[in-house]
Amino acid sequence: MTELNTATSGGGNRPGVQQRHQPVLPTMCATQNHKSGIVPHAFPVLSPEITTATGWPGTATTAAFSLALVASGIAGIRVGKTIDHRGPRTVMTAGSVAGVVSLVVVAVAPNLPVFFAGWLLAGFAMAATFYQPAFAALTRYFAPDHVRALTIVTLAGGLASTVFAPLTAALASHLTWRTTYLVLAAILAAVTIPAHALALRAPWPPAPPAPTDMVSAPHEVVRSRPFLLLGLAFLLSAFAMYAVVVTLVPLLLERGYTTTQAAWALGLGGAGQTLGRTLYATLARRTDATTRTVALIVLGAITTAVFALVPGPYALLIAVSVLAGAVRGNLTLLQATAITDRWGTTHYGWLSGILGAPAQTAAALAPFAAALLAPPLGGTPALFALLAALGLIAAVAALGTTVRAPT
Repeated sequence: MTELNTATSGGGNRPGVQQRHQPVLPTMCATQNHKSGIVPHAFPVLSPEITTATGWPGTATTAAFSLALVASGIAGIRVGKTIDHRGPRTVMTAGSVAGVVSLVVVAVAPNLPVFFAGWLLAGFAMAATFYQPAFAALTRYFAPDHVRALTIVTLAGGLASTVFAPLTAALASHLTWRTTYLVLAAILAAVTIPAHALALRAPWPPAPPAPTDMVSAPHEVVRSRPFLLLGLAFLLSAFAMYAVVVTLVPLLLERGYTTTQAAWALGLGGAGQTLGRTLYATLARRTDATTRTVALIVLGAITTAVFALVPGPYALLIAVSVLAGAVRGNLTLLQATAITDRWGTTHYGWLSGILGAPAQTAAALAPFAAALLAPPLGGTPALFALLAALGLIAAVAALGTTVRAPT
């Protein structure tokens, strides 16, 4: 009995794929960078000015943004199924248009209900254009060499905040937050709409045959024990991971470090995330799907536990932050390849949408939950201890995610 591991197989691309699909990869790199940089990453930069200028509560504007993330996870299930059958061009082009319209609605919103409506539309736009649909397209276009393509796109997407956070801040220093969003919407329209409409015209290839016929229908996969345990593992690890990111600065401040030191620790963790993504292909070649899933989740739990238990020195905390970032970078690609590793590419979009929705919802709720849990637990270190325990539970669940072919 052997575990499926199609994502790590070698052999290069299918005949002619380089010529037919050549524009797809650079297009995805450019559009993921712009969409990630403009839609989600501009909000934290502009949020203080939004609350100051409008008088709306900060908790309300943040809730609108979180609503977008939850809506994106839920809508991603249908988006993935559509891409499986029809390809990415129509979905991602329409999503780009919706993304532009959503930013315009946010920019001109006269009140909170309209502001919420704009972010709800942004959630549907993200479902149609962000990593998950891009991963579905790249997995089909470039299989069996899709790990390389996924890595390149995530590296480009990882630079989004590096490019667009300073750009957003520069615009906001000369313009109102509303005008800044309109300028960003224009940039998004100029880059993503024509890119998706023109560069994704390559014929949608049939899914490569699965290495086993053990599963006759995707509904059987969704009800299977490995799929359910994998969903639980990703949900718990996503919650813990994003709660760590949003509470790392408060943790370091609570331990007496300066705001600048805390910000550097968080920023270098982001650099570690980019580094981690460059290492995933090697890890995938040398481990099976279950082993690397368990190992990465355990490593993430260990770094969280170190933050909970070790107050310093500062250099050690920086090293742990970089390592934690590298784990997060690998987990992005782990989730991108989890379906292919176990069940092939035929229903990748739909299955990955179902698998990712709970994890994305958990990530969206993590900042609120972390803020609520820290005080009754006695402080941020105790919260980190709880998050480390959740990570270990996720690793135990991941032990049961092996899919075995019949003898």
